[in-house]
Amino acid sequence: MPPVASSDKVSLALVAGEVSGDMLAARLMAGLKPHLPDARFHGIGGPRMIAQGLVSSVPIETLTVRGLFEIIPRYREIKGIQNRLRDRLIAERPAAFIGADYPGFNLGLEEQLRAAGIPTVHFVGPQIWAWRGGRIKKIQRAVSHMLVIFPFEEQIYRDAGVPVTYIGHPLAETIPMVPDVAAARAALGLAPNGPNSARVVTVMPGSRMGELKYLAEPFVRAAGLLARRDPGLRFVVPMAGEKQRIYFNEIVAKAGLQGIDLQLVDDSHTAIAAADAVLVASGTATLEVALFKKPMVIAYKVMRASWEIMRHMGYQPWIGLPNILAREFLVPELLQHAVTPETLADAVWAQLNDAAGRDRLAARFTEMHHSLLRDSAALSAEAVLRIIRP
Repeated sequence: MPPVASSDKVSLALVAGEVSGDMLAARLMAGLKPHLPDARFHGIGGPRMIAQGLVSSVPIETLTVRGLFEIIPRYREIKGIQNRLRDRLIAERPAAFIGADYPGFNLGLEEQLRAAGIPTVHFVGPQIWAWRGGRIKKIQRAVSHMLVIFPFEEQIYRDAGVPVTYIGHPLAETIPMVPDVAAARAALGLAPNGPNSARVVTVMPGSRMGELKYLAEPFVRAAGLLARRDPGLRFVVPMAGEKQRIYFNEIVAKAGLQGIDLQLVDDSHTAIAAADAVLVASGTATLEVALFKKPMVIAYKVMRASWEIMRHMGYQPWIGLPNILAREFLVPELLQHAVTPETLADAVWAQLNDAAGRDRLAARFTEMHHSLLRDSAALSAEAVLRIIRP
């Protein structure tokens, strides 16, 4: 498709509310820029989208909330942001609105914009196949075109009459098929992987403060228990920002575990590539770990009231993306009350010491990687261009 003439100033509105959505939308923007070199990107996004030229009206952190009941204290603030953005976009009439994940906010906004005649694209189908299947009715009203990142999702939306394109998962393109473990360990100042080198456990309690609130302490104490079993273990902990880093260090001090070999880093991909096993919060990070072909233990914990509702809404027995894609428990999942230092440590220890299991997982995760590998930036851009220039 040839690029649009530079005199053609196309306005596109985008909203991402979390780190994963920021990454996905930035890839889409990169795919659009060769075709729309003078496009104006505006809305709400994070550092990756801003690096691609987005003018963000509020910081992405303003929208980041986790859990059902956790949103209640901030509902009026977030609803106010949504209403102001809706009014501005209806007045400005962009060529299209693109919602990157964050369905609780974006679907409501998309429904109102589409009713006002603005085409809407939703990037990453809400997990109606996992829970909240009733959302399909809202999606039918709200979404002009759905972009999905898992192959089995395409038929679900086709059956519901929602125009859809499977674009593959952008992470499958950015993560190498064969990760460079030696380079990752060197970057972190760790000895190369070998028979006499220290084993590395990467600890990922989440990028959001809501996740850290529930998972940081049991993850830290699990690391302490593992260090007792093997004093030579090295722990690497990627942190999403300074606020998270300060909070995590407070948890380490509270647990009295300053003495264990625990290294906080900025780059999560380097931390995963260097690992022998990963303890990870449920979410997109679990797929990242799978694409790096690493053994893992997945944990999930939220406010008790949220859990009591959510546990009755699931349509399948898995919560971790690698297990959902495999349709079986490839890796352990520990949920809510099972998230204790002892159970986490036992599960990670088993992963560390199962060489045959590690090889089996690497083979399954390699198959998974191939199934998700597409040119997502080009495919998503083509879908958007078909909507704004039919």
